[in-house]
Amino acid sequence: MANLTLALDDALLQRAREAALRENTSVNALVRDFLTRYVEVRSRRLEALSRFEAVAATSQSSSEGPWSRDSLHERS
Repeated sequence: MANLTLALDDALLQRAREAALRENTSVNALVRDFLTRYVEVRSRRLEALSRFEAVAATSQSSSEGPWSRDSLHERS
């Protein structure tokens, strides 16, 4: 496991230590968990965007003109 040095504002570090204490964990674990969630969410977002772009690239749909608020809310 690699080590990482961070430069944090003293007040932020104090608040992180207090949060870690309340959660019965360490600041290290808080940072590690945050980074894990961040990377996972970002990966899922990029994968979803990639899938959306793949669907859009194969779609034959197109609009004939600009949409208006009224046309979007018309009832058939």
